[in-house]
Amino acid sequence: MAARSGIIAVLLSFIIAVASPARAQGLIRDAEIEYALRQLAAPLAAAAGMNASRLQVLVINDSSLNAFVIDGRTVFIHSGLLLKFENAAQAQAVLSHEMAHIANGHITRRLANLRGARSAAAMGLLMSVAIAASGNAQAAAGVAAGTSSSAQRLFLAHTRAEESSADQAGVRYMARAGIDPHAMVDVLNIFKGQEALSASRQDPYVLTHPLNRDRLRAMTGFAAAYGGKAKDNPTADYWFARAQGKLGAFLQNPSYTLRRVKASDNSDAAIMRRAIAHHRKPDAKAALQEIDKLVAKRPKDPYVRELRGQILLESRNFAAAVNAYGRAVNLAPNEPLILAGYGRALLALNTSDGNKKALAALERARSRDPYDPRMLRDLAVVYARGGNNGMASVATAERYAVQGRLSDAAVHAKRATGLLKQGTPGWLRAQDVLAAAQTAKKNR
Repeated sequence: MAARSGIIAVLLSFIIAVASPARAQGLIRDAEIEYALRQLAAPLAAAAGMNASRLQVLVINDSSLNAFVIDGRTVFIHSGLLLKFENAAQAQAVLSHEMAHIANGHITRRLANLRGARSAAAMGLLMSVAIAASGNAQAAAGVAAGTSSSAQRLFLAHTRAEESSADQAGVRYMARAGIDPHAMVDVLNIFKGQEALSASRQDPYVLTHPLNRDRLRAMTGFAAAYGGKAKDNPTADYWFARAQGKLGAFLQNPSYTLRRVKASDNSDAAIMRRAIAHHRKPDAKAALQEIDKLVAKRPKDPYVRELRGQILLESRNFAAAVNAYGRAVNLAPNEPLILAGYGRALLALNTSDGNKKALAALERARSRDPYDPRMLRDLAVVYARGGNNGMASVATAERYAVQGRLSDAAVHAKRATGLLKQGTPGWLRAQDVLAAAQTAKKNR
């Protein structure tokens, strides 16, 4: 426990050091999108000799084009880039390239050269904290995952030698996985000509991944050398369409989405996009009509059930939302983001039985993903409703800590230590937050 506290302390010191001048960016946490991206990444991880079960692909809510890695298990991709891709192979090309940076040791060597708060342990946990910074534009942890800070850009920038190495390894992984490596060339062509622009006008990808005509020519040669007969991959195409479709439906204007999706298109992704667009207008009746079509097509899909629960919850149909989320949990009992949604729906009932079940669901969610601010907020509410003000303060302190609001985190952690028995798990968690806040304050 003491070792974990020390890691958190240096981690938050690092966040404070690099985050202040930068623009905040949130992480988009969505169970279906993350699952879909894992499906795209899995064959590439196998080709790279990586453990696919330990790899995460997470989306930053940013319209600029970028993708990067900062530890040995997490790939970050901007929403703008994910929406820019024309097909699954292009998304897999970027994932393959970033995995190559991991597999070739580029990040490990960089971490080994850092000192103090920029230790490998701190930077690794930084990503755990960063993935929790969803829905808060001021969250310092979200900033830490971005690229507008000069310190972060310096850390993320690759040399041209590293880029060449990752290019060649990336196309090799694609070829092994039966994915057309020419998609890597297509991705680079998206950025063609950007190096002629001023730095302020370039997409972050160009700033951190040097691109010139020689590199593009070399990549074309790599793709030709490794390219063979690409396999049709309906699974990748399907999950790419769902991830991109859901992301676009939530981020883009709903009228735009409805114009783009043909009424005659009854693919799963099209139905889902229409449901989300109607929900956002808002037109709950039309949204439910669409999502129920998808439930009928895929009754055992937990992500469809989860989306139905979200539509119902945000339309204030709480009892039906609980039922929908409950079905999703039955289909995916270990998915923390679905568990958190189920707990949120139960909490909305505001009944004694609902609060009891919400507490159980939210504690299960926390045990699997302790860095989700929305879950921690809901957990604090349900603790408070049950009269457990000490644990409510712990959950609140942790929520503020992962958002980089260390002064607020310390206030609630101090309150928790005065309310909880010394040595209990909650008391120890409050001590972790206090140690982190104090160390960060000393290192300002």
